[in-house]
Amino acid sequence: MKLQKFAHKNRVRLVAGAAVLVVLLGYSFSGGDAEEEEPDTAFASRGDIENVVPSAGSLQPLNFVDVGAQVSGQLQTLHVEAGDKVDEGDLLAEIDATVQLANVESIRAQLQRLQAQLQDRRAQLQLARIQAERQERLMEENATSAEEYDSAQATLASADAQLRSTEAEIEQTRSELQGEEALLGYSRIYAPISGTVSSIAAREGQTLNANQSAPLILQIADLSKMTVSTQVSEADVSKLHNGMEAYFTTLGGGNQRWTGQLRQILPTPEVLNNVVLYTALFDVENPGGELMTQMTAQVFFVVGAAYDVVRVPVGAVRYEGRGERGNAHEGGTIAEGSPQPGRDGAEGPGRPASVTVVAGNGELVPRDVRIGVSDRIYAGVISGLEEGEEVVVLASAREDDEDDNNRGGDGWRRRFGPPMGGLP
Repeated sequence: MKLQKFAHKNRVRLVAGAAVLVVLLGYSFSGGDAEEEEPDTAFASRGDIENVVPSAGSLQPLNFVDVGAQVSGQLQTLHVEAGDKVDEGDLLAEIDATVQLANVESIRAQLQRLQAQLQDRRAQLQLARIQAERQERLMEENATSAEEYDSAQATLASADAQLRSTEAEIEQTRSELQGEEALLGYSRIYAPISGTVSSIAAREGQTLNANQSAPLILQIADLSKMTVSTQVSEADVSKLHNGMEAYFTTLGGGNQRWTGQLRQILPTPEVLNNVVLYTALFDVENPGGELMTQMTAQVFFVVGAAYDVVRVPVGAVRYEGRGERGNAHEGGTIAEGSPQPGRDGAEGPGRPASVTVVAGNGELVPRDVRIGVSDRIYAGVISGLEEGEEVVVLASAREDDEDDNNRGGDGWRRRFGPPMGGLP
């Protein structure tokens, strides 16, 4: 009996507890005393904005020469090492020239023989001319026969032809001598430009065969000016144009920037894994030699920039005709053809938009503004908002920013770093 009473009491308690729980849950879902969620806000700050196209590239010398051998033979002496600085005309290497020297000496001897033969031909021509003149005088006096006269004329013509033939042989031999002397000169290799010996491909004692192609001995590069070669996707290449500013950082260079101007976009793309990539080139000065061949460069092409301007998070901006907010990643959020601030931060017409400002009494007040340059994080305010004013950042923008992080927003920043050294 006592056990039955105890079980009955427990059942009553369980039923009562469940009822209280249902009431509490119902109260919670009905909104009860739940406080209304406050909107996210941010303050308008002053700083720099850069809208950039990021890419990765590598460094190459703007001017370099592959120095090869034009004659075959054994590489006897190499006068330089990798890293040596050379001036144009410096002796770099010497190739065994035994064969070339023998050819030169042989042709010189042949030339001397022909020159001696030329002297003999001239003497023979002189004798034939004298005999022909004598036969002419005798013929005028009828003191010789026609046969003797004709023989003297033929001998004169033959001597003249033999002289001309010998002169032609001498010219031919001289040309052959010049060619062999040039080959002999090629056995001594001189620097074609001033620069640094960047690599050596041959070693002393190595046999070089130049019969089919010029074997590479070394490379000389002028490292005072470097070319940055970077690949840009077809989605971004339309934003680039010759003359636009570009800068890059290196993996070991810290925050140091090197700047230049886009020189060329090669018309033929490279397709990698069905991705179309165009090669963009720009040059930078390298007087200190910090930049070296094949260094990896994190490149940024500056589409638009504004410095020391009022800025707000892109999620706080709503553009006319674009729903809640504009696409913060399209060309700096400037409509095509619309003026935008210059690189010095000077104001221009910009693009009409609106923000929601938190008034002093906590009231949310819509405000018309004009937006200039924007990047993935900030939108530059040309007019309509002052530094320090508080604006509402839309929750949908927060969600979009999280999507951007997954697609490369913050991931992009982690990979390439912030565009501006002062940006967070």
